[in-house]
Amino acid sequence: MKIRVGVLGATGAVGQRFVQLLDAHPWFELAALAASERSAGRRYAEACTWKLDTPMPEQAGGLVVQPAEPTLKCDVVFSALDAGVAGPIEEAFAAAGYAVLSNARNHRMAADVPLLVPEVNAEHAALIAVQRNKRGWRGFIATNPNCSTATLVLALAPLERRFGLKAVAVTTLQAVSGAGYPGIPSLDILGNVVPFIAGEEEKIERETRKILGRLAPGGGAVEPLAAVVSATTTRVPVVDGHTESVFVTLGTDPGLDAVREALRGFRGLPQERGLPSAPAHPVLVLDADDRPQPRLDIGRERGMASIVGRLRACPLMGYKFIVLGHNTIRGAAGAAILNAELLHAQGLLGR
Repeated sequence: MKIRVGVLGATGAVGQRFVQLLDAHPWFELAALAASERSAGRRYAEACTWKLDTPMPEQAGGLVVQPAEPTLKCDVVFSALDAGVAGPIEEAFAAAGYAVLSNARNHRMAADVPLLVPEVNAEHAALIAVQRNKRGWRGFIATNPNCSTATLVLALAPLERRFGLKAVAVTTLQAVSGAGYPGIPSLDILGNVVPFIAGEEEKIERETRKILGRLAPGGGAVEPLAAVVSATTTRVPVVDGHTESVFVTLGTDPGLDAVREALRGFRGLPQERGLPSAPAHPVLVLDADDRPQPRLDIGRERGMASIVGRLRACPLMGYKFIVLGHNTIRGAAGAAILNAELLHAQGLLGR
């Protein structure tokens, strides 16, 4: 029997991606959709202005949108809520016994909330027991990182494991879909680069160190990675796909061939367990000088991989490369669904 799941914030850009990816999922059945008061009470097909490149799933279109309250007839909820409202709503669902898989930023840095990238830190799911004991919840909240962080961390994890990381500098070129819909006015972004995205740099710097950190003795919190992480974030006129220019200083100097092999050979628990949303290759390394490109490469591995190219020596920091990731799939909805699959495989879903 499939696990009944719901989506909070179902009419927005990330909510739509959840609906798309959950259609015909082998483990999960989409049973409930929730959104704001202006959408509640209407069929999803009427309440949602569908913006994805595949048709709205017929089953989802017939569901009546409900208020975002913990009365939904499901056991798991995926939260695509705006951060302005997500915090107390997600806590209410967790207290009522739901497993909450959140894409919002509100709880990511809480000491007892796992910030998961399953190939990298599946062991951090142990924080769920700490969270339940501390807060008295029957359910729990688990989060996925910021869209740019998700792409970056998959590329950094094999390097940190094999060689150690001392310093990371990254500049992002982020797609407009990351700003939601309707997002950025066309006259602000067409033919332009916007060199600031509020709060993004801090998220990348803090979240990366938490994800790559280790559980403290006793397992009650995460000790962040000691490496220095510095980020600059920009918005560019690309629809989907965040591109990042990354510079790293490693703990050793293994040479380009060893770095390339570490990236290409990276696998994690999702690949070992054969989780439905897991990419066969979480990190793809392209050898062509002009790749990756969002228009050509963003669909590889169903949008669930980090795609690395232009790997080369750096006279300043040691090594540098470009990495591309799908910001609304691996950076948002797909990441949360993979987290749910991981937790189900660990026996942590269900009430």
